[in-house]
Formats: sequence, structure tokens, C-alpha cells
Amino acid sequence: MILAHLPDLAAMARQLPAAAVAAGVAIALALLVHLGLFRLLTRVAALSNLDSDEMVVDRLRGPMRWALVALAVELAAESSPLLARLWGAIDRFVIPALLGWIAVRLVRAYALVVDSRARLHEDDLSARSRRTRIAILSRSLRFVIIFVTVALMLLSLPGVRTVGVTLITSAGLAALAVGAAAQPALKSLIAGIQMALTEPIRIDDHVVVEGEGGRVEDIRMTYVVIRTADERRLIVPTAKFLDSSFQNWTRVGGGITGSVVLAVRPGTPIDPIRAAYEAKLAARSEWDRRTCALQVSDARIDFIELKLVMSAAEPVALGKLRLALREEMLEWLRCELPEAVGQPAPTV
Repeated sequence: MILAHLPDLAAMARQLPAAAVAAGVAIALALLVHLGLFRLLTRVAALSNLDSDEMVVDRLRGPMRWALVALAVELAAESSPLLARLWGAIDRFVIPALLGWIAVRLVRAYALVVDSRARLHEDDLSARSRRTRIAILSRSLRFVIIFVTVALMLLSLPGVRTVGVTLITSAGLAALAVGAAAQPALKSLIAGIQMALTEPIRIDDHVVVEGEGGRVEDIRMTYVVIRTADERRLIVPTAKFLDSSFQNWTRVGGGITGSVVLAVRPGTPIDPIRAAYEAKLAARSEWDRRTCALQVSDARIDFIELKLVMSAAEPVALGKLRLALREEMLEWLRCELPEAVGQPAPTV
């Protein structure tokens, strides 16, 4: 049996040098074309006022290099039977993989471009809303591209062609809706799209989940990353924000309001404390100048409770403002009205 294949092996050996030369020349020409093309594109992008052009060029540099090499080998295979046989054995995998790679890079580049423009030209609330939609939808689209690419590669294998057809069929929207409960990956995809459309949370929103507060740092397909004030990262499943309640302190614009409570002795004059509080609050850069009030929230036999109400544009600023005002007002009471927080001052 081995002797029967000797003529074929001998013919392949004779064709091997020509195939190697054809492939080498094709690859060299493809790399030269790629080098010249992207030098030109880099210069054109540098002349533009938008950083987005350079982002797109950088993202396409790698996949386009291999796409041009594949195209060159495909053309060279027409002149070499041996190269045509070798290329025909792998092109069914290479071409879908390259197309998927290019599509993923284009989606990523487009997401970066839109995100950078949203940061520059929109107010904070609109920018965060757009960034959230871009992040979720771009990841969902990349998931679909990879899913379809793998399915197309499986279609080229006769033994697993049925699996490839099943994957392609299940990629339809109807199959996604029907199979969401049984397929965690597809369920996460639907949840991500729902998050992008309904926007219960956005990137940089300040949320409180099960008593833990923090800022939304990233939104993934299956989980959300929340950065707490002490730099911890909470990993919360995406479905939790759709299936259960939570607090969102920055759901709408307009800032947030907080307060500081001070307890003073009965008989303490309120007007001097109010004047000192308003002066100290006006000197703080964190105050957004919306709310400033001193209210007597409780009065008992042994103490009077004063509520200092203040506002800030976002939770971090409010936290700093509350800490600073509590310290400053306690120090002011100690120096100016010591009888308000301790024993009455001795008369001289």
C-alpha cells in the first residue's frame, strides 16, 4: 500500500520547491503592501483632529496583516497545485477566523470612538448613559460574532456539521428567547441587551446593593463590577439588577442631598450656629449651592438635635462634604459655644 503512494509522494516532492517559492513571494508581497498601506493610513490619521481615526487604524493593523497574507496565498495557489492542495485544507478555518477577527476589532474600535466622543461633547448624565449602552451592546455583538465564527468553522468539518448547524440556528432571536432559561450564555446575552435598553444602572452610577455602596466601574455580560469607597471590588451578577431591588443614587441628574446631625444642650442659641454653618458650607468647593439648611429635628429634656442639610453633585463629593462640615462645626462649637457641647463655661 505504501508503494502505491510513492508516485504521489515523488510528485509532491518535485512540486515542493515551487510551492515554497510561490508562498514565500506571496507572503513577502503581502507584508510589503500591508506596511505601505498602514504607513499611509497612519499619516492620514495623524492629520485628522480626531483620535478616533488612529484608534481604528491601530485596531485593524493586526488582522489586516494576516488577511492580506491569506489573500496573497490564495492568489499564489492558482499557480501551484501543491500549494492549492495545502491551502484548500486550511482555508475553511482561516477565512472565517480572519473575518470574525476583523469584525470584532471593528466593533471594538467603533465602541472606543463613540465612547471618546461621548466623554467630550455631552453632559455627564448623557455621557454615562451612552457609555453604558456602548459597553453592553458592543460586548453582546462581539459575543455573537465569535459565536457565529465558531459555528462557521464547525460547518466545514463533516463530522460535526450537525453541531455547526445547531449553533447557527440557536443564534436567532427566537431561539435566544426560547432557550434563555436553559442556556446560561444566551440568558446573559439577553440580560445584557435588556440592561442596555432599560438602563437600571449606568457606568459611574453610585449604587447600594445589599448594604454595600459603591460606584459602577464596569458592566459585563454576566456580572457588574462595583468599586467601593475603600477600593474593594464587588462582583454582582447582572441578573440581580433585573430581578431584585437596589438603590441608585445617581439615576437622574441634579445632585444628591445629605445631612449631618449635631446634638447640643438645651438653651443653646440656634442663629449663631446657623450663620456659622452657612459660612463654612459656602467656603467648600464640594457644595453645589442647591441646598443649605439648619433644622431642629428633635428636642428633648437633655439635648437638642440639629440637622445640617447640604447637597453635592455626586456621592463622593457629598461624603467629603459631610465629613468636613461635621469636623468644622464641632470645632467651631468647642471654640465659640463650649457650653453647647459640654458643661457650661465658668463665669469670671
